[in-house]
Amino acid sequence: MSTRTVALFLDMMAAERGAARNTLEAYRRDLEDIALRLAGTGADLDGARTEDLEAVFARMARDGLSAATAARRLSAARRFYRFLLKEGLRSDDPAAGMKGPKKARPLPKTLSEGEVDVLFAAAELLEGAGGLRTRALLELLYAGGLRVSELVSLPLAAFARAERCILVTGKGGRDRLVPMTDSAIAAVTAYKSVRERHLPKPASPAYRRAAGFLFPSATAKTGHLTRERFAQILAELALAAGLDPARVSPHVLRHAFATHLLANGADLRTVQTLLGHADVSTTEIYTHVLEARLKALVHDVHPLARK
Repeated sequence: MSTRTVALFLDMMAAERGAARNTLEAYRRDLEDIALRLAGTGADLDGARTEDLEAVFARMARDGLSAATAARRLSAARRFYRFLLKEGLRSDDPAAGMKGPKKARPLPKTLSEGEVDVLFAAAELLEGAGGLRTRALLELLYAGGLRVSELVSLPLAAFARAERCILVTGKGGRDRLVPMTDSAIAAVTAYKSVRERHLPKPASPAYRRAAGFLFPSATAKTGHLTRERFAQILAELALAAGLDPARVSPHVLRHAFATHLLANGADLRTVQTLLGHADVSTTEIYTHVLEARLKALVHDVHPLARK
């Protein structure tokens, strides 16, 4: 590695870009690592070709370097070679056409089947009209894997076409029929007997707007229970169940629905349809959740792993 060109590059970053000391040190370390790897192939940093750099970054991936770290090093290389090109120290930019590594998609947070059971057990202890509403919300959310926006805005007529299914309008205005469990139907039936208690006063202007929703609200401008209020209800329920509220949200229960279906033998296309995903690739993330769990199970439980 030519320490002179790297020093010139760092001086430019400090003077023209106002780069902080820690940023400059990070650039220095990244370029030193690239230079060291290039030296192992017989190339050098200043004169490296595109194929030299591609070989180095491929080696980084094989060595287990994280995608985020490799992406940062590629960014440093791009800035460095643009600087050399601009200063006339090179006639080309070998990093210009290189693509950064794809960052791994984070696995969705979910709950175990046992944790969901504990949550439902806590809901059974709730009393009054609020308790009946919470149980209906929870049953629909977990039985159908609904998005929270779909759940809180369900029209009262959602059950009209077939009592064992609900008609859900999802993203892009796409409708789908979602089958319901017996316990979800029973919970909604019980809730309907007290639903009027959550409506505004009949004489109020808000009544007509709220009357069409399965989960009306007397105070929300939308006329129905808000996403924020339901998230708050779920957090309170998690506390009562002895679960960390930070781990429990409407979307986490949607993830749990999909993960538990796949774990119990459902096929990917069926889960895609139930979730309302336009592309099956969106649903495939749940197979990775199962793979991660299986790996953890083997690591923690297998006799040879414990030795």
